[in-house]
Amino acid sequence: MSGRADFDLYMVPTYAPAPFVPVRGAGSRVWDSEGRERIDYTGGIAVNVLGHCHPVLVEALRKQAGELWHVSNAFTNKPALRLARRLTNATFAERVFFCNSGAEANEAAFKLARRIGVDRSGPQRNEIVAASSSFHGRSLFTVSVGGQPKYSEGFGPAIEGIRHVPFNDIDALKAMVSEKTCAVVLEPVQGEGGVIPADPHYLQCARQLCDRHGAVLIFDEVQTGVGRVGELYAYQHYGVTPDILTSAKGLGGGFPVGAMLTRADLAAHFSPGTHGTTYGGNPLACAVADAVLSVVDTDEVRRGVAERRSAFVERLDVLTQKYGVFGPARGLGLLIGCPLLNEWKGQAKAIVTAAAEAGVLLLQAGPDVLRFAPSLVIDAADIDEGLARLDMALGKLKEARS
Repeated sequence: MSGRADFDLYMVPTYAPAPFVPVRGAGSRVWDSEGRERIDYTGGIAVNVLGHCHPVLVEALRKQAGELWHVSNAFTNKPALRLARRLTNATFAERVFFCNSGAEANEAAFKLARRIGVDRSGPQRNEIVAASSSFHGRSLFTVSVGGQPKYSEGFGPAIEGIRHVPFNDIDALKAMVSEKTCAVVLEPVQGEGGVIPADPHYLQCARQLCDRHGAVLIFDEVQTGVGRVGELYAYQHYGVTPDILTSAKGLGGGFPVGAMLTRADLAAHFSPGTHGTTYGGNPLACAVADAVLSVVDTDEVRRGVAERRSAFVERLDVLTQKYGVFGPARGLGLLIGCPLLNEWKGQAKAIVTAAAEAGVLLLQAGPDVLRFAPSLVIDAADIDEGLARLDMALGKLKEARS
C-alpha cells in the first residue's frame, strides 16, 4: 500500500506534504489512510467550494464520463458551450477561453493584453503593471508578473516589461502607469500575499488609469471567484468591472479547469492559432464546472457565505482574545486571514501542523498569516467542531511556550 514515504522515493521534491495521506472525503471532513478523520478548512486551497464529493458534482461527472471525455480544440462540445453561456450570462464577459488552471488562465490574459497593446499601439506598449506580493501562477510568465522574488528567482533572466508597485498604494500606481502600459493586473484580495483585500478606491483608481492610458484592467480572480467572497466574482462586490478576468480553483470544485473571461472586442485580438491548449474546454471539466455554478450562483449560497463568515469571525475573535497568537480576522467572505502577532511571526507552518494533529486542516498565506478557505456550504457543526479543535491546538502551543 502506498504511503507518505513513497513521495520521497518517487516524486519530484517540489512539495513537502503532510505526514498523513488523505484517502477519502465527504462534505468538510477527510479521512487519512490510517482512518483518522479531520475537518477541512483548506478547501484544497480555495478549490473545493462545495466540499468533498458533493452529490451534484459526482453525478455530473458520472453522467459525462459515460458520454464524451475529450475531443481536443479541433472541435467544440456541448458542455463547453453550456458553461461559456452560463459564465457570460452571469458576468460582464462576452467571450470565454477555457484552459486547465489558474496559471494558464493568467498566461492567456497576459498574452492577450500584450497582443492588444501591440495591435493598437505598436511593440512599445508591452508593460504590465502588477502588485508586489501578488501571486498569479507558476509558469515563467506568471511568476514574473507575480511580485514575489522567492518564486521567480533562480530560473535565468526574468521576462522583461513587468513593473511592480505596492498593493493598495494609489500614488505608486499613478506614477507607474504610462503610455507603455498594456495592462494593470490585480487580485481583488491578495491570497498568497496575506489575505489582504483591495481598498475600493484603489480598484476604482486602477480602472480610471487604464481608461485614461488605453490599457486593459485584469482581475485575477482565481482565488476570489466562484462565490468565495459572497458574490460570484469579487469585482461584483467592489462594483469595478475589469476588461479581463481569470478564474480557476473553485470553478471546477476540485476538477482541474480554468477560464479567461473578456469582452468580444478584446477577444477578437486572439484570432485562430494565436493561443491554445489541448485540454482546454474538456467535456468532463466543463460538465463539472457547469454543475458547480448551478449550485454556487444562487441567493441561498450567497446568503450562506455571509452567515458562515460571521460564525467564523466571531469564534476566531474569541481565540484572538484568549491566546494572543493572531490578530483580528481579515479578508472577504470565506477567504479569511488571521495575521500572527509579533511573538508568533514566522510560525504559521508550526500552527498549521499543530492544528492538523488536533484534527483540523488550515492553510498559511506566507509565514505570518493563517488562512481559512472552507467549503461555501460547510455545516455549522463543522465550524464549531473545527474551531474547538483549533482552540485545543493553540492551547497546547501556548502551554509548550510557557
